[in-house]
Amino acid sequence: GGGQPGCPDGGAVHAGESVSKRSGMEYRTGMVTDRPIRLAVLLSGSGRTLQNLAKVIAGGELDAEILVVIASRRSALGLERAGRLNLPRQLVDRKSYQSPTAFSDVLFKTIRKAEVDLVCLCGFLSLLVIPEDFSGRVINIHPALLPEFGGKGMYGHYVHEAVLAAGRTVSGCTVHHADKTYDTGQTILHRTCEVMSEDTPESLAARVFEQECIAYPEAIRKIAPKILAEARATKGG
Repeated sequence: GGGQPGCPDGGAVHAGESVSKRSGMEYRTGMVTDRPIRLAVLLSGSGRTLQNLAKVIAGGELDAEILVVIASRRSALGLERAGRLNLPRQLVDRKSYQSPTAFSDVLFKTIRKAEVDLVCLCGFLSLLVIPEDFSGRVINIHPALLPEFGGKGMYGHYVHEAVLAAGRTVSGCTVHHADKTYDTGQTILHRTCEVMSEDTPESLAARVFEQECIAYPEAIRKIAPKILAEARATKGG
């Protein structure tokens, strides 16, 4: 499979730890910021992307801290993973809300309370209504090269099946700003990989996930200085 090696239990990353690793941080990450960017991770499934972000942060390759993990499904294994990483976690069950707006209102109240800079969708399968104060501060990763193979219902193995059925020789992943429809926000970056003639949806998914593990931290590094500058301006310093 395409899973990342697990982070050790107790791998929570806090601001003090990031600051203590400051020597060389700017060189290694390419981020010149005055503090770690504060993340919320939203997930609906296994949490492999959460695990990868925590691993990259703990390794000093991304100057960030994960302040809250929110799952939209009670069955999401990512909640257990967040617990093993000693990260604050919360369930906001999509089934408990009649509309995307009501669901999103509760989610963003939790996110605001955590004083988060950036919301990272990591296998999050519910449509969000993004409030004005988080415009440009919600990002998603998609396991194909958008604008192709995106939209409602295009996630996980459905994406890889479609890429293979279309006879593509290249696939990859896209990190993009989330907006009010599926997979249509502005692209931050793509990473590509080869599609092999003998690929199955599973083997292609594993190869794409290797690129996702590089792409998501890279995208956060790319946009963090602007988001932190905006946060300073909004709060007056």
